[in-house]
Amino acid sequence: MKLENDWRYQSLFNLKAMPVVHPDDVQTPLIKRIYELVNRPLSEYTIENLRLMIGQEIGLSFLIPLAMEKLNHDLFAEGDMYEGDLLSSVVNINPDFWRHNPELKAQLNDLVENRREEIDLREISLEKFYS
Repeated sequence: MKLENDWRYQSLFNLKAMPVVHPDDVQTPLIKRIYELVNRPLSEYTIENLRLMIGQEIGLSFLIPLAMEKLNHDLFAEGDMYEGDLLSSVVNINPDFWRHNPELKAQLNDLVENRREEIDLREISLEKFYS
């Protein structure tokens, strides 16, 4: 998927035409947070924002490339949960995403292949990624 140069400055709502729901209309804190993030420009996403949205498998075609940039810089980038929580979210998405995006899978494989021992020590499972 080829992305336009300015996609990072747009929100998932703008990029994907996600439905408009006011955060006050939703029932749970998680759903409220998701709808807040859907309207935030991707350039403003933190590690935690990426971890949360990727964990919910929302906007993966935009968020995985951003996450890969973060992981290239720090494989064990940490959101609010634990060291390596972004990597854990990324490797645990639906394997269909990786089948449809082999270039991203190859990039991630290159990142994790030589650091398997460190990944195992942090108890991050790669099983779903390699399935």
